Amino acid sequence: MRLLLDTHAFLWAVSEPARLPVRVRSAIRQRENELFVSVASAWEIAAKFRLGKLPGADVVIAKFSDLLRELRASDLPIARMHALRAGGYTQLHADPFDRMLAAQADMEELTLISKDRALRQFGVELLW
Repeated sequence: MRLLLDTHAFLWAVSEPARLPVRVRSAIRQRENELFVSVASAWEIAAKFRLGKLPGADVVIAKFSDLLRELRASDLPIARMHALRAGGYTQLHADPFDRMLAAQADMEELTLISKDRALRQFGVELLW
């Protein structure tokens, strides 16, 4: 499987894995699965830390590359086609980070690891 971790799933995977369902932890650990973390998640973590919404995330920010390596995950860059898809969605979902993750999951044929069932409205496959 090719898996894209939603921001909360990435944070929990690196700091509080017990918060993830067993099937998600298992999918993340399986070596044959490819894991991706969007650069949109890095942006979201940094922005929410700056705004005081993610206290303690300075450690994640400082060690972001190391944490990706530990998870065996790759960065997923934002391409123009992702931005155009995310911006063009007509679904009512105000979070621009979620819209970007949905666009990336859809266009790159990735299963999105997220507890946010509202993301199904974008037609993406969710694992939780």
